[in-house]
Amino acid sequence: MTPNKTDCILEQLKFEPVKSCPVVVNFNGETVTSDAGLTLIAELDRKREITSRLAQCFKDYREPSRIEHSVSNLIAQRVYGLIMGYEDINDHEALRYDLIFALAVGKVINSEKESITLAGKSTLNRLEHCPENISSRAESRYHRIEHDASAIETLLVEIFLESYSKPPRQIILDLDVTDDLVYGHQEEVFFNPYYRGYCYAPLYIFCGKHLLAAKLRASNVDPASEALSELQRIIKHIRSRWDKVKILVRGDSAYSRENIMSWCESQTGVDYVFGLAQNSRLLQLSQSIQYRASQEYSQKIQTVVEFFETLLAPSPDLEKQATAFVDNSVWYSSLDYKTKDSWSRNRRVVSKVEYGEAGIKTRFVVTSLPTKLVPPGRLYSQKYCPRGEMENRLKEQKLDLNSDRTSTHTFAGNQLRLWFSSVAYILMNALREQYLAKTELQNATVGTIRLKLLKLGATITVTSRKILISISSSCPYKEIFALVYNYLSLLPYPG
Repeated sequence: MTPNKTDCILEQLKFEPVKSCPVVVNFNGETVTSDAGLTLIAELDRKREITSRLAQCFKDYREPSRIEHSVSNLIAQRVYGLIMGYEDINDHEALRYDLIFALAVGKVINSEKESITLAGKSTLNRLEHCPENISSRAESRYHRIEHDASAIETLLVEIFLESYSKPPRQIILDLDVTDDLVYGHQEEVFFNPYYRGYCYAPLYIFCGKHLLAAKLRASNVDPASEALSELQRIIKHIRSRWDKVKILVRGDSAYSRENIMSWCESQTGVDYVFGLAQNSRLLQLSQSIQYRASQEYSQKIQTVVEFFETLLAPSPDLEKQATAFVDNSVWYSSLDYKTKDSWSRNRRVVSKVEYGEAGIKTRFVVTSLPTKLVPPGRLYSQKYCPRGEMENRLKEQKLDLNSDRTSTHTFAGNQLRLWFSSVAYILMNALREQYLAKTELQNATVGTIRLKLLKLGATITVTSRKILISISSSCPYKEIFALVYNYLSLLPYPG
């Protein structure tokens, strides 16, 4: 809960003395910040022009003579707040006086100690709030900033393309949906029995750790709703720059739909591998390898039991004890399969049968990749299973960047909040992928990078000659900080 400014805060907070020396804490450190690492993000953003290009996706109908905070500054302030862990707009009532945030958005700071004020919660709210009763932003009194949804979606793909110095041979596009629980009267919110609550169901598309799409959706739609249109839009954009790249589309069983698979099959250089829900027909077709797996497992158990009998007295518990020394038997096979009505053609289905102490487990995936190119075992373990890594990206979005903070009333406003969180992720991932690649933080989550590299306490001294940010000399990650700075210093400024 954010305390009100009228709440009473003692001027001096006295703690237990240490060796008879009093310990006193106060909040009078006016030139102290806890976010000194934001200087790295701001430098990266200036040279990659990410938030400034996002600002170009907005139209500002305000009177130029009355503008104190530009759209570019508003967006940078909002995105930087998310990166530093400030999920709520109300947090900016205090952050508007923070010198680090002022420096990050390009405010001029002088040694005269003049008050530097950034946008407060009301101004930021006018940026992202999308009232449903306003038909023209140009004529609105309070909400005169409008965003172009199509331009923002295009920008996310464009930034992904720029992250490669040359076109890759193959990319993998991962699709997945997550829940976004809400607790108010937001537009297009429905109860979803699978997620056991009222929520949105945003669709994400990633390529590795790169985010390409974040589409907010109502939770009463089909899990694969809008997946095909998003794929078509993204692949068309990619093909306009990389006409020869091979694309593999990957997802769970929610996306093994006729329209998605048939479209991929109609495209040159586009393949797919999707999970497939089991049914009685698929289980029947895989009976032969189920039998082989059970026979192999039984043989391995028998071999261990016979060895135990040479060392121990015969016992009915030997077989149970032997299971601790035997791996499960795993078999793969390719099947030629077609549904009765929903599929237009026969397709390759790969079955995985795992037999062990707990019994038999059977999984299926459907793919357009031929057997001669990718054998069934390699297809399942190397092509399909790595899609689980996308769950970590969704966790970063929700847990570290608060993408589920969709608490404004309108659907369009919540979509905009989701995009702000997405751009915050893009900045953090650019820092991780390009400048932390050879450090201990190369595989760290967004939250860990923020904690260790960005949330740094520092004193700020402003003179007529310079602005000095003094981080503690005992900072354990100062070598990594300096390394990132060296990499960033090599990047040219745009223009």
